[in-house]
Amino acid sequence: MTTVAAYAAPASKAPLERTTIERRAVREHDVLIDIKFAGICHSDIHQAREGWGEAIFPMVPGHEIAGVVSEVGPGVTKYQVGDRVGVGCLVDSCRECDNCKAGLEQHCTGGSVGTYNAIGKDGEPTYGGYSEKVVVDENFVVRIPEGLALDEAAPLLCAGITTYSPLKRWGAAPGKKVAVIGLGGLGHMGVKIAHALGAEVTVLSQSLRKKDDGLKLGADHYYATSDESTFKELAGSFDLILSTVSAPLDFGAYLGLLKAGGALVNVGAPEEPIALNLFSLIGGSKTLAGSAIGGIAETQEMLDFCAEHGIGAEIELIAASEINEAYERVVNSDVRYRFVIDTATI
Repeated sequence: MTTVAAYAAPASKAPLERTTIERRAVREHDVLIDIKFAGICHSDIHQAREGWGEAIFPMVPGHEIAGVVSEVGPGVTKYQVGDRVGVGCLVDSCRECDNCKAGLEQHCTGGSVGTYNAIGKDGEPTYGGYSEKVVVDENFVVRIPEGLALDEAAPLLCAGITTYSPLKRWGAAPGKKVAVIGLGGLGHMGVKIAHALGAEVTVLSQSLRKKDDGLKLGADHYYATSDESTFKELAGSFDLILSTVSAPLDFGAYLGLLKAGGALVNVGAPEEPIALNLFSLIGGSKTLAGSAIGGIAETQEMLDFCAEHGIGAEIELIAASEINEAYERVVNSDVRYRFVIDTATI
């Protein structure tokens, strides 16, 4: 066991505070990672405040982890000391079910193990990236290509794969019109990736406040959803709409923006249920879908794609002492566009 410094929420809705946690000794197939940077995802806040249901405390959030390998177990074949690596939302799964065998570990029928706020197969709670070090099985570690700066790569481990996976699955490509709802931590990555995939990209945001940013990030068009004329002007326009916001929307109105056969895919996870008139789906044979991160192989594919296209997250680097302030700013949509903790400050 190794004692490391970390920032933890001691109880639901409580401010995070500096503490120490125990990391397990390196096992046969484990990799010990010196964490250099950890992104702050809105889901960290949902879980630390029990917005998604009962949680495990004390909680060390963080599933956007970038660092350097400092030790490997005797059976490790994929990594060696000094490698630049990342850890996303998962640290284990059953590895035997059909989904795991298909590279869909996030949908493991035996129950995948989250990087934090979960119980590992050893019966111990998992602790995330707001810490100095982490020990992870090599099969749940990904390689960060040399072309990506570690601080800008950290948010790719959640925000990047969360947007890349549905954009690829639902066919964002040249000749396709894609809309991204929200220009936040997820949305700004959705715009960058959809643009790199060759799609014509439109941002749908509450206001035009971030229009200049959106266009610089790769959007071709930018509309305010607070303007009722937007929904009339864009009716029937899009092949794919990616909703990245965690607030409940009028999904019927947004489904009206799809072409026949189009899809609205939700990656934001509002705490409240939504209401939907199914005629908005039936008319035009439209799809309302959801998507959750991606498997380990697809996460590596995403990192390689981002390195090839020069895509990193737009970040605000902060000290660990600023985490609680950063949480409030995320809730108030006051970040351009992802907070990343310099873990040297923990």
